[in-house]
This record gives sequence, structure tokens and C-alpha cells, in this order.
Amino acid sequence: MHFTQKYDGMGLHRQESGILLLRKPGKMRWTYSSPAGKLFILDGKDAYFYSPGDTEIPRVPAKKLDDLRSPLRFLLGHTQLSKELTNLQIAPADNEDYTLSGIPKNMEKRIASFSITANADGVIQSMRIEETDGAINTFSFSGEQPNAPATDADFVFHAPDGTHIIEGMPPV
Repeated sequence: MHFTQKYDGMGLHRQESGILLLRKPGKMRWTYSSPAGKLFILDGKDAYFYSPGDTEIPRVPAKKLDDLRSPLRFLLGHTQLSKELTNLQIAPADNEDYTLSGIPKNMEKRIASFSITANADGVIQSMRIEETDGAINTFSFSGEQPNAPATDADFVFHAPDGTHIIEGMPPV
């Protein structure tokens, strides 16, 4: 599946894109074409974040990847929106899609609005998070291929020469 992430906030305007592989249980690989060489791998237990030029690669336990600013738990089906969002609403969107929106519980001071647009089969098309400081983070997904071919090796992180893995914090 193809993805595009756009972030606007705190004086930054960033767009990144690439290919996303998902595999149950709890595995994903984000291979970036823009910026080229950037990589995120979730092997089911740990996540690894690498950008070209980095010498330290953070490793974060998957259990700590529960920030609503990231689509990880939604793409892996690890959430129940009705339990996590207040003022949950659903509305028709373009192309017979639906948008679910609300405000994450216990994050009202940080997140102003949160929405997911999905088709009738539950395939996520996009996700949008607006923070109370005005920052907006959007993810768009296209070209989903159910049961896309992926091997276990696709979800194993290999540190490039000259780098080392450190215990890290989830990305912002």
C-alpha cells in the first residue's frame, strides 16, 4: 500500500511518502521513497526508526507505540474507537467512504480533533490529527493489496554499517 504523510506545525511543513507492508500479528514496514532511505520497521515486538545519516537507531518496545498521532495501532486493528474517543461521530465522505471523528480521551488538552476516513469494508483511507497548538498531521493510504506478499525477513531490521541500536522513545 502507498502512504503519504503531511505535517504542518511549529513552523515545519513536511511531506513524506513510500510503501507500507502490513502483516498480522503486529508487523509493519514503512519504506520511504521521500525521503529516500528512511525506514520504520515494527517486528511485532520492537520498532526501529532509521533515517540516512543517523548513527544511532532508536528501538522502542511495541507496547509503547500507543500515541494517537501515529496510525500504527489503527492499521493493526489494536483499538476500539468507541472506548477511546469522546463525541464519536460518523459522517459520509467522498467515494462512499465514511469519516469517524472525535477527541481522544485524556488528550483533550493536546488533541483538538481526530478523524479516520475508511471505506465500507473498514479499509483506512486517511487519518487526520489536529493538535491544540494548530499542528496538523495527516496520513493518506492508497493501493491496498489484501494479503500482499511479504516474508518474515521483510520485518527484520538490519542496522547499517556504522550505526548502533539504542533504547529510544516513540517518535513525535
